[in-house]
Amino acid sequence: MLNGRWSGAGWTAALLLGTGVGAGTLHAQGSMVEQGQVSPLQLVQSMVAHEDDEEAHRDQYEFLSQERSERTGEHLWTERVVETKQGRVRLLLAEDGKPLTPERAHQERAKLDAIMTDPRAFLRQEQTEKSDEAHARQLLDMLPKAFLFDNVRLAEGVWKMDFHPNPAYTPSGLQERVLYGMSGWVAIDAKALRILHIEAQLPRDVSIGFGLLATIRAGSRFVSDRKDVDSHWRTVHVLTDIRGKAALFKTVARNSEVSRSEFVYLDPGITVEQAVALLEKGRE
Repeated sequence: MLNGRWSGAGWTAALLLGTGVGAGTLHAQGSMVEQGQVSPLQLVQSMVAHEDDEEAHRDQYEFLSQERSERTGEHLWTERVVETKQGRVRLLLAEDGKPLTPERAHQERAKLDAIMTDPRAFLRQEQTEKSDEAHARQLLDMLPKAFLFDNVRLAEGVWKMDFHPNPAYTPSGLQERVLYGMSGWVAIDAKALRILHIEAQLPRDVSIGFGLLATIRAGSRFVSDRKDVDSHWRTVHVLTDIRGKAALFKTVARNSEVSRSEFVYLDPGITVEQAVALLEKGRE
């Protein structure tokens, strides 16, 4: 292993068989192929390219969500969610495994009415939550340039490899510095070249401004799982556990866990109003 590369004809053959990439395509990658070497970095780059293409043509779904986070007051919320291009419309069905009281159900109905009355407030809230989910995407985009890979293995059609920070990379911004401090492992579907699992953890504290601005504690971690749902790749589980201190001793905490299931494909042009109607119909 050298700089994230695993030498040998066995690697080349496995990559050819596992991904379905033709020899002509791999030949264009240059001398590494000619020497019987293929870089794990190229595999990660191909995976990220596939994810980018999916993001550009993302479909909309209705699904069941179970979430425990700051948003839910650390309770376990079971929600029916409808995706639109503008954001996700949610309807709470149960809390901590118990059906809603009539009063709480009425509040949920009022929430849907408020979305119809003032969609701008809904869009502002959705933008905030999109920013939170963007951390997963940022880590994925950073993989090819900010990390080195080793312990590469192929089993049952899945590539797995460990990653750790590339000392030649200089992160910029608070979020990048935190993500760059993480080490972990990633699993990639060898045929579809799509990510199945990514898991990262801080092995040591990350201090920003010599600890005066913020310190993110060792053990903070992030986990995401995806799977193929009717030929569409969906995120089915996300765990975020970030702990630390910020300026003036304010606590930094981002703790949430979300699981998603029962995906139903929707018309990609569905509007917020139609999403509300769909959830209302499900209440009947």
